[in-house]
Amino acid sequence: MRSRPSCPAIPCSSSSRTRRRRRPDLELKGSRRSPAGRTAGLPAEHATEGDATRVVVIVPHHARRGAEEDATRRTPEARLDEAVGLALAIDLDVVAALTVSLSQVRPATYLGTGKVEEVGEQVSANEAGLVFVDAPLSPVQQRNLEKAWSAKVIDRTALILEIFGQRARTKEGVLQVELAHLNYQRSRLVRSWTHLERQRGGFGFLGGPGETQIEADRRLIGERIVKIERELEQVKRTRALHRASRKKVPYPIVALVGYTNAGKSTLFNRLTRAEVRAQDLLFATLDPTLRAVQLSGGERVILSDTVGFISDLPTQLVAAFRATLEEVIEADLILHVRDVSHEDAEAQAHDVEQVLSDLDIDPADHHRLIEVWNKIDQLDEDGRTRLFNTVSRREGEARPIPVSALTGEGMDTLLATISTRLGRDRVMLSVELEAPDGEGLSWLYRHSEVMDRREGEDGRLHLVVRVPEDRAEHIERRFGARRMKARGAA
Repeated sequence: MRSRPSCPAIPCSSSSRTRRRRRPDLELKGSRRSPAGRTAGLPAEHATEGDATRVVVIVPHHARRGAEEDATRRTPEARLDEAVGLALAIDLDVVAALTVSLSQVRPATYLGTGKVEEVGEQVSANEAGLVFVDAPLSPVQQRNLEKAWSAKVIDRTALILEIFGQRARTKEGVLQVELAHLNYQRSRLVRSWTHLERQRGGFGFLGGPGETQIEADRRLIGERIVKIERELEQVKRTRALHRASRKKVPYPIVALVGYTNAGKSTLFNRLTRAEVRAQDLLFATLDPTLRAVQLSGGERVILSDTVGFISDLPTQLVAAFRATLEEVIEADLILHVRDVSHEDAEAQAHDVEQVLSDLDIDPADHHRLIEVWNKIDQLDEDGRTRLFNTVSRREGEARPIPVSALTGEGMDTLLATISTRLGRDRVMLSVELEAPDGEGLSWLYRHSEVMDRREGEDGRLHLVVRVPEDRAEHIERRFGARRMKARGAA
């Protein structure tokens, strides 16, 4: 289990990590900039070449008692671990990290006066140019904290937007991140811009006060949002066409979902022998990737690796990435990958289930969803014993599959389970074709999953195909096919 000792302030450093130059804040000139330039806007004056931005990480901890204590609540140490991981994910130099206990949220500064002074001392002592507060801050709170600490302040939403901005590679990903950031930035013009009191003259020599600069900037942002939404609608239509094409093949779709850094990409690489970026880093994968996988019985499926979820995922991102997450919505089978070696595994699972519920997917539908308990290689002997005892107590389709994507342990069981689940909803047919019937053979390869093909002594072809129930009757009528028991069916 990973844990971090509780202490008032933890000095740490990420100076050995790759350095990157930070870019200034958003520009609204109608030109397309790189993702990093459209994100949270880390202070460029504190990030010269070869010198990463120095940041102090603050994790507010709300004291709760009694019935409010439950398995879905994270420990302060685990939240601090995650907050530092978010900062390291974009190569910030974390010089101090501390948890702050709160009895109530202050409308002006979020933190109490004493805590504000305490953090200010840490900022000054470490010469930090940035403070990351792992909580949602209002524009007023953000502005007041920046004045008190004489440093740039960003909240959880802004940092996640910054990470997504750096990781987006495809046109769709870039558009989604830009849309999320513009929606976030529009509500903060009053805080982020220093020239908004200026006004432009109205029409004519003696016109009225005209359009204020803040109104002009808000209008420009609104126009850009409308344009991006139109482009994303086109992306959505293109994805729908791609999904329709895949359904005609027809290979089942298996989607990987899970908390960020749960090991989805490592599992994806293990199953597909692909080389998708996989490392111990939050949000290492952003753009979805699809690959074909052959199961133990010869069946082929399409495996989809999706963006990782996280607690308190910004609503702007959930809305913007709806097109990408539709790959999960349309999937025949969903693998919920969990990091069982993490001390907050239950809380992480709860957060993933909430996002699935937001996508109108029932987390309790174990016929469609399989829990994959990953990273069992990181457990000690006692931990493995407790884990497998827990697994054995689960019955039927609710039983999770313990695996190690790193070592390959449990992969055969996982593939067999996928084959069994998919086989229950599909029909196996035995088809015989005359040798000259090339058109019929071609049609079967295009519209069904050919599981086996043999040529008889008389030259006739004997095929075993698998199709969805709604397509089986057509094949029975056209080819005189006979139904068989699906492989792997219970």
